[in-house]
Amino acid sequence: MNNPVVTAINDPLVRSVDTLLDAVAGDELPPTAGHLQPLSEGSEQWLDELADGLCSHGWVTLDVRERMGTGLLQALAAEVGILHRTDAMKKAGIGRGNDLMRDRSVRRDKIAWLQGITTPQAALFEFLDALREGLNRRLFLGLKRFETHYATYQPGDFYKKHLDSFQGRASRVVSLVLYLNENWQAADGGALQVFNQENDNEVCGLVLPELGRMALFLSEEIPHEVLPANRTRYSLACWFRQDEVPLPL
Repeated sequence: MNNPVVTAINDPLVRSVDTLLDAVAGDELPPTAGHLQPLSEGSEQWLDELADGLCSHGWVTLDVRERMGTGLLQALAAEVGILHRTDAMKKAGIGRGNDLMRDRSVRRDKIAWLQGITTPQAALFEFLDALREGLNRRLFLGLKRFETHYATYQPGDFYKKHLDSFQGRASRVVSLVLYLNENWQAADGGALQVFNQENDNEVCGLVLPELGRMALFLSEEIPHEVLPANRTRYSLACWFRQDEVPLPL
């Protein structure tokens, strides 16, 4: 899965800056964390491939290690690992506002919303914003902002088949998942299973959560699920949105 392959998620919890800084303070991030590589020059063809995949098939997956830089990926992996070890992750829920539920029969991951306040997060936000602008130029999606969180799946955790946005809401438009696990094997489970947008009983792709693997898909159209993990699994989820500000809770 080293070459680009094109194949035919919950309200933010209010987390203070101090809480997140305290969670990562005292733990050492990789030395490359201070020299992170943003979206590099020569990205136009890469962005064209992403746009073509979304337009033609509704989803795309590719390896972004060269595009983002191994240093950034390792720093993000180290950061989510620290949050996990310090119990800073919160149980994820389903729905919005007063309808938010934490149904363990549907999903069992834990999450921590990002605010761009650490060095790795700042570099990530620069990458995501460049991606947002690139998709807007190509697909005229009117994406105005994004929201993103870390996710941890412990052994046995899963997230059953779902869509990331309700039809017609025009809020979450494009979903992105970035995986942060070194030396992940198929036997470790935790793969992203993607279903055909025309027939949600037909599996059309399986993505291993290996370091630097990224998947993008249309939030309202592509059903997907996370299969049970057999070891601790780290990822980062992001949604590009058309609304200006978060909906009131």
